[in-house]
Amino acid sequence: MKMHKLRRLMSVPLTQIILFAALMTALQLLSMAGLIPNSFTYAIGSTLIYAIVAIGFCLLLGYSGLASLGTAGFIGVGAYAAYYVMESFGMPYIAALAVTLAISVAIGVAVGFISLRVEGLYLAILTLGLSEILRNLLMAVQATIKIDISNARLFGVQLNDSGAYMLVLVTFSLLVWLTSNLIDSPTGRAMLAMKNSTSAAQAMGVSLMKHRLLAFVISTVFAAIGGLLYMMYVRVMTTSVSTLLTMTTSLNILGAVIIGGAKSLWGTTLGAFIVYGIQSMFLSKIPFFQKNPAFITMLTGLLIVVVVMFFPGGLTQFLSGIKAKLQRSFRKVREDIYGKDLG
Repeated sequence: MKMHKLRRLMSVPLTQIILFAALMTALQLLSMAGLIPNSFTYAIGSTLIYAIVAIGFCLLLGYSGLASLGTAGFIGVGAYAAYYVMESFGMPYIAALAVTLAISVAIGVAVGFISLRVEGLYLAILTLGLSEILRNLLMAVQATIKIDISNARLFGVQLNDSGAYMLVLVTFSLLVWLTSNLIDSPTGRAMLAMKNSTSAAQAMGVSLMKHRLLAFVISTVFAAIGGLLYMMYVRVMTTSVSTLLTMTTSLNILGAVIIGGAKSLWGTTLGAFIVYGIQSMFLSKIPFFQKNPAFITMLTGLLIVVVVMFFPGGLTQFLSGIKAKLQRSFRKVREDIYGKDLG
């Protein structure tokens, strides 16, 4: 009975989020104590930022069935909008967040309306074009726009590296909790119905306009928040040399969702750690990959091919299969020992 209650408790999203946040906090404390390298926890923080963006994309692709390759441009909008609000106008973090949310909602609504007329591959190409427009617009304003925040402050308090890490972690935890609640709500079920069959969803009374707009708004907002957090966390970035705003970022986010599982928030987080975390935490420190960074991209591409061919549901499907096999084996052992009635 106790094991059953424990399993039920562990299946609650809020419990999972709390445990994950506790683990990430413990790693930061170990880093502050000098027991693990600061570069390791720094890589975790930056990966969590990409995970936030990937979760928004997961809701768009995995639960709404809408394709987008404009993620990088939306990240850039969040980063630079927040930067100018905080640095040029001297406004606080809350104001920067509000401006970022307002701009991203407007862009999400615009793209959502477009998605009512364009679908599938054409929608992905259209959002890719929009992303390139946004990136080139930023570069046209000033070819070497540079984000350089050396005195980042949050609620009037100087934000050091540990504070920025905790800001990212708290934001990630809050957004995962909100997204999980949305997925389990009637709105989430309506999005899933829309993905499976638009005609059937409409027959059941699902408004395609409402839910497509909502899906794009949420995805764009998450990407913009990721850009804001990237600006607060990394603090130094130049448009002309940074790869954050290029198509590579959009494709990597797509790869993270595919690898982890497009219908699992934790699977998407795992995908983000595979695409971004393993590279920055481990592979970048190996001399071979330092001299041949292209091999890291090749490994990611190979993993995507393997997952798509053998595990269309992502690594979540693979791990679920292993879990089911272990449970069957354990049940069989119990039945052999105690008999079926007692097992």
